[in-house]
Amino acid sequence: MKHYVFTVILTAALTFCLSWGVWRLSLRYKLYPGIRERDVHTNPTPRLGGIAMFLGVVAAFAVSSQHPYFAIFWADPGPMLAILGATLLIVLVGVADDLWDLDWFLKLGAQFLAAGIIAWFGKLQIVALPIGGITVWSSWVSFTLTVFAIVIVMNAVNFIDGLDGLVAGVVLIANVVFFAYSYLLLRDFGSSTYSDLAPFIAVVLIGACVGFLPFNWSPAKMFMGDAGALMLGLLMATSAVAITNSLTPATFAGPDEFGRSQILGAFIPILLPIVVVLLPLLDFGMAVVRRMGAGKSPFSPDRKHLHHRMLDMGHSDRDAVLIFYAWTSIVSLSVLLMYIGTTADWPGEYLLGVAFGVVGAAACLFVTFLPARRAVRRPLPEEAAL
Repeated sequence: MKHYVFTVILTAALTFCLSWGVWRLSLRYKLYPGIRERDVHTNPTPRLGGIAMFLGVVAAFAVSSQHPYFAIFWADPGPMLAILGATLLIVLVGVADDLWDLDWFLKLGAQFLAAGIIAWFGKLQIVALPIGGITVWSSWVSFTLTVFAIVIVMNAVNFIDGLDGLVAGVVLIANVVFFAYSYLLLRDFGSSTYSDLAPFIAVVLIGACVGFLPFNWSPAKMFMGDAGALMLGLLMATSAVAITNSLTPATFAGPDEFGRSQILGAFIPILLPIVVVLLPLLDFGMAVVRRMGAGKSPFSPDRKHLHHRMLDMGHSDRDAVLIFYAWTSIVSLSVLLMYIGTTADWPGEYLLGVAFGVVGAAACLFVTFLPARRAVRRPLPEEAAL
């Protein structure tokens, strides 16, 4: 565990220092775009924070290559180099888009190329699913499934990047939960070491978000831009794909294949990586349906994302961000507790996680809709004059 803590501290410290440098250079050379109609901020703000985050991530990977504890996943450097190469590609395209607003088709092509590099050259692919013990071993189906999964998560994370501190905080919370999950998974399935690619990527993302968040917290001095958001989505998806390499058909089998707890326990290992990005995925899905229903490109920008709707309901920027944090924490922690319950023989097994999720969701719903209720009750100016 101490090696992972060291990685978080190192990545956070480097990202913080690099963010300060990028921020100062962006202000000095006026490297920031004008205000767009869909933007929430009112002052021109640098959007190159993704560069600092990327350099912090690269530094963490470089240090790990020389650290004996992490030697197990550097024994074959191919996957690591593929991850870094794909990340570099997506950051370069993101920076170009942050500066010059690239065509969406070009950006999408780069995303598929980056995902293909990880799946093909990195040989990181989804190899097992909890549906009848299905195994998808390095086939075109596995490759295609992996590429589309990575591209979808990249865009989902990028789509919620609209409020100060939103993406950095959501990704931070999600990866704390995912690290705990992957660490426990290695323990529960008898791994000889806790050194694994999936928890390593998770702690690197935690450190990058911790180091960048002081510059991105409301009122933000700098945004991560598409470069940062796409990079976070790419690496989150990669860590989720990497953990499936620890899952075999035996993982999904139980002594009672008709027992509810056994079925749920089989699905949780693949469900939790999806749940930690549930809000971004929900926003992404709604945006695609909304835009295509209007005859537009699914990547055409608008001001109807979940965070925009929360602002319209009466929340302040900071309150909306904190509510997103709460939703992410409740949903991901409830599934993590269900996983722990099914493996630790808790009374009721997964029921504590379900209860935590129900109570937490009810509280979040109340807080989410509270401003709207107040807005309805507040008298209009002409009514107050009567």
